[in-house]
Amino acid sequence: MLTKHEQILQHIIELDVGSKISVRQIAKDLTVSEGTAYRAIKEAENQGIVSTIERVGTIRIERQAKSNIEKLTFAEVVNIVEGQVLGGRAGLHKTLHKFVIGAMKLEAMMRYVDAGSLLIVGNRVNAHELGLKAGSAILITGGFDTEEEVKRLADELELPVISTSYDTFTVATMINKAIHDRLIKKDIVLASDILIPIDETHYLFQQDKVERWHELNRETMHSRYPVVDQSNRVTGVVTSKDIIGVPEDTNIEKVMTRSPLTVTEKTSVAACAHMMIWEGIELLPVTGSSHKLIGILTRQDVLKAMQMMQKQPQVGATFDDLITTELKEHKYENEVNFTCKITPQMTNHLGTVSYGVLMTLVTETARKALRRIKKGDVVVENVTFYYIKPVQIDSEIQFVPRVLEVSRKFGKVDVEIYHDGKIAGKAMMMAQLIDHRS
Repeated sequence: MLTKHEQILQHIIELDVGSKISVRQIAKDLTVSEGTAYRAIKEAENQGIVSTIERVGTIRIERQAKSNIEKLTFAEVVNIVEGQVLGGRAGLHKTLHKFVIGAMKLEAMMRYVDAGSLLIVGNRVNAHELGLKAGSAILITGGFDTEEEVKRLADELELPVISTSYDTFTVATMINKAIHDRLIKKDIVLASDILIPIDETHYLFQQDKVERWHELNRETMHSRYPVVDQSNRVTGVVTSKDIIGVPEDTNIEKVMTRSPLTVTEKTSVAACAHMMIWEGIELLPVTGSSHKLIGILTRQDVLKAMQMMQKQPQVGATFDDLITTELKEHKYENEVNFTCKITPQMTNHLGTVSYGVLMTLVTETARKALRRIKKGDVVVENVTFYYIKPVQIDSEIQFVPRVLEVSRKFGKVDVEIYHDGKIAGKAMMMAQLIDHRS
């Protein structure tokens, strides 16, 4: 039986895309408290099926597939530019595929405007009207309004007309950044991307007997299974170690390991791998709302995914990428070191290298040193850093990493930092080693 929280989520999913949603209306329609309705709506927002827009409210939107994550809805544009919707609210759920800056003559501008566009333009009413007729939404910069006729046309065509106080350059920069951030997120593989769904896996109920574990073991050749209660909530995990010497008529609930580690759909695969290696486990249940089982992750699938991640080109650059691109590698017979020039972006308000930047460079050089000895991923456990003297802007610093110890699962690296031939800092890094062949 569904809980009230799950009933509300199901109700929201069944609403038409573009429908307006309110806490009070949900509470009234489903006879629940406003607190329960609010929590369910926030969960729906986290799942990407509703969007809340200031001065507009919450609307049902279409969940975007990960392959299209770089696209934005007009509702999201409203939030990004802190805009006000002047007309066409019914089209806020629609997705834009490009934006056009209207900084040219009207005839030339309209060559680039088509259905699904977002025309960014100032106080040019003719452009607003022509853009809508071409199937484009309109974003008016500078805080300007538009004529009532344009608003009526927007409502009729269900194409949003949005006003923002920002200038055109700032708005284009904000939207570009939002798309760039999504491209980075697109590169991050989540548990939802690789999990084995519940209808394709095997699990046990608390009231099942140990005999059932033996049946599944013979059928699947696996030895680890999640355990759920009558509502499909994960309550434990059972492995071959738990049932050794246990009579077959014993309830699974009595032998299972309680309160097992679980992850959600949005947990990154890197975090899952870290948990599995650190805890020495082979299976992670994946849970959805109310801690209900929706699938499982196996160690083998996680490691395969991480191996594939290394081979994929990254579309968006993170701050770490921008910092480490300045590293230059120098190889010698028995060692490798790195040099890096301190650019203005790497400094703090005093004009010396930022501590965070220096830590990023230290961990990256230590990772590279470990990868020369052992292939696979390096997950930093801790770094002890001794900062000896500041390094100013435009200086070139040298990193000399030395692997002190490496085992099957762990590595220890000492990194010395030099400036003008003198030592400027020293660090010690401990890391987990994740071998994809495990």
